[in-house]
Amino acid sequence: MSISHLFKNAPLQLKAILRIVGEEEPIFGPGRLQLLENIEKTGSINQAAKNMGMSYKKAWQMISSMNTQAEKPLITTQTGGNSGGGAVVTDEGHEVMRYYQGLQKRFQAFLEEESKNLHV
Repeated sequence: MSISHLFKNAPLQLKAILRIVGEEEPIFGPGRLQLLENIEKTGSINQAAKNMGMSYKKAWQMISSMNTQAEKPLITTQTGGNSGGGAVVTDEGHEVMRYYQGLQKRFQAFLEEESKNLHV
């Protein structure tokens, strides 16, 4: 069944944001993926946040939330010193990133297929 004939701005397509949520709060989604990717590139929470136009406080809250909800931390940090501080995406963090990226691909394929059905 198509509904495109009911709307002026055809063709129609479906869009959605995929998030993994727990009982109390978000666990993982596009913003958290981007944050982990930026931390992986920069080795810095502060720089990752700046790259995203996000405050350090907000980035730290997201990391704290993920690490609290996970069995093992997704991000580990080192305080400064001679070589400075830094942040590292753990093996568990990489596993969550890979899973979510695969989930996004499957979800996008579903949305594309269902968007075709809007015009049948």
